[in-house]
Amino acid sequence: MLFIIECVQYGHHDKQPIGDNVNIAFDIPEQQRKKAKVPHDWFLANLIVNHILIFVGTLSMASSWAWPMLIVPIISLSVLFIIFFKGNKSKITEPWFVMCHWQLARKRSLLFISLFFIFGSFAAIGMYGYYELGWMKEAVYATVGGMSILPIMVTTLILILMESDALHQADLGKLPHTLIETYPKPDDIKEVSSQ
Repeated sequence: MLFIIECVQYGHHDKQPIGDNVNIAFDIPEQQRKKAKVPHDWFLANLIVNHILIFVGTLSMASSWAWPMLIVPIISLSVLFIIFFKGNKSKITEPWFVMCHWQLARKRSLLFISLFFIFGSFAAIGMYGYYELGWMKEAVYATVGGMSILPIMVTTLILILMESDALHQADLGKLPHTLIETYPKPDDIKEVSSQ
């Protein structure tokens, strides 16, 4: 709003305000666009297959034996760490557009890893309370479910939307302008449009 007022006040009507959700399109070869989709494919596969399908499958076994539910965080953390480390490596080995999409997925994987440890600590507190402090089973279910599983599932759904959009943007040759500010584009890459 302040930018619009400033443009009107000083007569800069031709300038467009750049918000946080502005994506800039570039003339990127098809091969690089396909490579830029890889980190988002991995992230989405982790979120959909692991956090939804495998989680529901292991949840059905949790009433008699809870240990199979550990499969979900083990698989997820493995995939997230792979994305994180490949994102670091991409700064050296990948072309600029591909590297930027790896950095976007890397940033989100770091966020999800952090949330895993934060919400996982609530699950650990619940298990400790049950085995060491004699908490009732219902209190443990409330602690683990409400303070651990539910926030991770909500985060998963939000990340599915964000990564689906990032996958689509990679296919169109687009990047968020905030990423371009962090990793400036090389001179040989032409900007097509911003939307």
